[in-house]
Amino acid sequence: MSSILIVDDEPQILEILSSYLSKEGYHVITAEEGREALEICATYPLSLIILDLMLPDMTGEDVCREIRKTSRVPIMMLTAKSSEADRITGLEIGADDYLVKPFSPRELVARVRAILRRMGDYQALSDIVELGDMTVSLREKSVTLKGKPVDMTPNEYRLLTTLLRYPGRTWTREELVEEVLGLDFAGSDRTIDTHIKNLRQKIEDDPRQPKYIKTVYGIGYRLDNPDKTGGNR
Repeated sequence: MSSILIVDDEPQILEILSSYLSKEGYHVITAEEGREALEICATYPLSLIILDLMLPDMTGEDVCREIRKTSRVPIMMLTAKSSEADRITGLEIGADDYLVKPFSPRELVARVRAILRRMGDYQALSDIVELGDMTVSLREKSVTLKGKPVDMTPNEYRLLTTLLRYPGRTWTREELVEEVLGLDFAGSDRTIDTHIKNLRQKIEDDPRQPKYIKTVYGIGYRLDNPDKTGGNR
């Protein structure tokens, strides 16, 4: 059974979300303060954290940063802040999704299912994935190329591991936006092109003739294994 921690100082929200998620078969734990949430996170094996950003003792952003120092547990942020800058900040510090209040409990449940499904895909991968000259450690969230560490932003790493789940599959830009930036991302799907460009600069010998991340013209992108494809195409 998946265990979900809900962190919110509004008792009504805790009650409603606990009811909906419990009916879906999830084990629900609740906390009303950030420090209490950190103690629970350090004590219990969690599958997901639903985290309100406005807490009485510390900000949700600070709670997220503390969790990310030691854990990869998925985090969905709840907030009344609806600007694009706020959403981007939340995703950059390690959130996996971002839901703006007021929201439908049914939508939240659907997002919970989607996040846990994606995490199941990640966990199905080996802890260490080798692709050509590149090695990805899913446990340590690190990437090395020819034995040297590659510094990546959270979005770049999320984009790479999304592509890595299904090598050879073609992803549309819209699918990658949803997987990497979240359902609430309000910018252009061409934002993915920028992330792809930056990622290629870091992992490709020649970004203009990539051997890993290929453009599928008119559709999107796919990740190839150069050891199996025989190089560029």
